[in-house]
Amino acid sequence: MIEVVGLRKEYEKFTAVDGLDFSVNKGEIFGIVGPNGAGKTTTLKMISGLIRPSAGTITINGLDLEKEPVKIKSFLGFLPEESPLYESMLVDDYLLFFAELYGVDKKSAIRRINGLLFDLALNSEGKKIGDLSKGMRRKVAIARSLINNPDVLIYDEPASGLDPMTSKYIIDYIASLKETGKTILFSAHNLYQVESMCDRILIMKDGKITTLGTMDEIRKEFGHTSYLVEFMVDDVSDFTGADIEEADGHYVISTDDIDVVNVATKWVVSKGGDIIEMRTIEPTLEDIFLELMGFESGVRVYSGE
Repeated sequence: MIEVVGLRKEYEKFTAVDGLDFSVNKGEIFGIVGPNGAGKTTTLKMISGLIRPSAGTITINGLDLEKEPVKIKSFLGFLPEESPLYESMLVDDYLLFFAELYGVDKKSAIRRINGLLFDLALNSEGKKIGDLSKGMRRKVAIARSLINNPDVLIYDEPASGLDPMTSKYIIDYIASLKETGKTILFSAHNLYQVESMCDRILIMKDGKITTLGTMDEIRKEFGHTSYLVEFMVDDVSDFTGADIEEADGHYVISTDDIDVVNVATKWVVSKGGDIIEMRTIEPTLEDIFLELMGFESGVRVYSGE
């Protein structure tokens, strides 16, 4: 559906995006993550046709974006992180205005607006956009991006700055759009959301790709699976296979080695003890992301001296 080859964007002496190559499959939810300044927003703006690349090609549904931008924009919905709205307009009038810009006939537009407002739990009757909460205004912006029923959606931080309930509603709604066959490309700082909803994830740093793949593929390449065994036994003095910690009247072994787990469980049984819990702990996207970015906790508190 989307093919990006050698994508590059330069601003005088600064290179924001440096030679990206990736593809997004039809009907896929594709996430882009990275620290501030990684080039995420610039990449999404180039794919949406808002800014021109310095080099490289973007093909969407077989069409070259540089050669056929108007045709591509007819089936593409874009939502920037900062999306100003016409605050003096009524919500319904605002959405109808954008439907007309896309050439949607009035009868179809009204039917689609009513459906979107219902799906987004947006009670807008008689309300001006400026009177809505931030979360409700974000829902209006999402409705606007869907007013022409586009096949491809590009969302930059769609739930940024919203309260947890509204954020979850919006993310769940965007995820549900996959079931209608839409292809979704988006960025987010909430890595839990990205991990839970994306088919594949691209991690960027300094305008380049650090890694790209499914969550399982990224875990396999960079993650470290660990294991936890909690048990009760009378005496642990003769166990030498791993370090044992005592907690609330029972014992815990934490290890990266599955062989240690097997040895420990057999030993507990041989001692007449009880296994309370055995757990496999997979690294999260956040764990892997922080490691790839070279993050080290270095919080400093001003002492006043």
